[in-house]
Amino acid sequence: MPTTTAAPPVSRTRRAVYSEIINFAYDTFCGNKIRFILTALGMMIGTASLILVVTIGMTGKQYVLNQIQSIGANLIYAEYQAGAARITNTAPDPITIDDMNAVQGQVSGIVAASPVMSLGERIPVGGGKERDIMILGTFPQYRTVRNLVVVTGRFFDQQDEMQHNKVAVITEKMANLIYGSSEDAVGKVIKLSGLPFTVIGTFKERVDTFGQSEVTDNTMVIPYTVSRYFSDNPAIKQIYFSVADPSLVEPATEQIRKVIQSRHRPESTYNVENLTQLVSVAEKTANALTVVLFLVAAITLLVSGIGIMNIMLSTVSARIREIGIRKAMGATNREIRLQFLSEALLISLIGGLIGVVIGLAIPYSVRFLTAYRIPISGLSAIVAIVTSSLVGILFGTVPAARAAKLDPVESLRYE
Repeated sequence: MPTTTAAPPVSRTRRAVYSEIINFAYDTFCGNKIRFILTALGMMIGTASLILVVTIGMTGKQYVLNQIQSIGANLIYAEYQAGAARITNTAPDPITIDDMNAVQGQVSGIVAASPVMSLGERIPVGGGKERDIMILGTFPQYRTVRNLVVVTGRFFDQQDEMQHNKVAVITEKMANLIYGSSEDAVGKVIKLSGLPFTVIGTFKERVDTFGQSEVTDNTMVIPYTVSRYFSDNPAIKQIYFSVADPSLVEPATEQIRKVIQSRHRPESTYNVENLTQLVSVAEKTANALTVVLFLVAAITLLVSGIGIMNIMLSTVSARIREIGIRKAMGATNREIRLQFLSEALLISLIGGLIGVVIGLAIPYSVRFLTAYRIPISGLSAIVAIVTSSLVGILFGTVPAARAAKLDPVESLRYE
């Protein structure tokens, strides 16, 4: 009885076919290096752009959030909202220091608080000239709550507050304008309504608010107990609170609003806010900008994909006779299609990998060579590789299909 030889496993045959296709694509690439490298250049630029766009977006987002959070750590502020004049002649109902004490007694999680009493004054600056300044009466905790930076000297402390010491700290810009430098300002005396105040330090906001906060360029901060000398009105401009944890900001804000409202007339309006909403808006804006830039970079990838399609169509036209020979030797339409598709994929992958290396090398170089801690997203590299592969497959499909449809007889006759 004749013996039969078992057929090779189908999986092994497929592996052999795929291996042959990949090797053939690689040989074709090596035989046309200049053409294919120039084609991959667009993919390289597009892929690098995707990674850099994500890096720029993340860096911008981090910078904006750090700037906002530097205004005050876990900050909550309350102020009286006067609003428009009413027909009924009702007296104003501003917040007072008693409101701050009530909030501290009823709302948990508050670690620091300070009132802000606002006054105006004109002081001589030399040469017979005078300058308007803003005087803020605060507690020593104001420095912590507002996250201020002491440039020279010191900020007044609890002892200065309790002993009603006539001391002051002024902004760095005011010190430079009047005295030439921050160092020269320390120890100088500024008279307010005839009372001498000794400058014990200079400060600045950790983030410049460009005059949009209570601190202006010409601001002088004195102890709250001393600021009461200049006004019989118990009203204060603002109250600042700082909570122990960011998770407490939202609930504490609502509790502070309820406590203050309960101590005043029902028709009075009080603005109790925090920076959480501002942070949320900044995050959404940064994310939207990143998406827009990402789409711009994606257009670059599409353009490079069109380049791949053009070069592959040109390659098909130049290799019609070769395709006819392969079909005459038994190559199926599917194998021809996979061959040219693998060539397009190889071009896009090479360009994509080089682009990823360049896209990651730039932010890593900045991190290693400078003090800037630029955020780097590994996910962006994965997305870039996947996107470049999809572009290669998408734009390589048309040339591959065209090559597979060629008639083997006509292809052999082609000159």
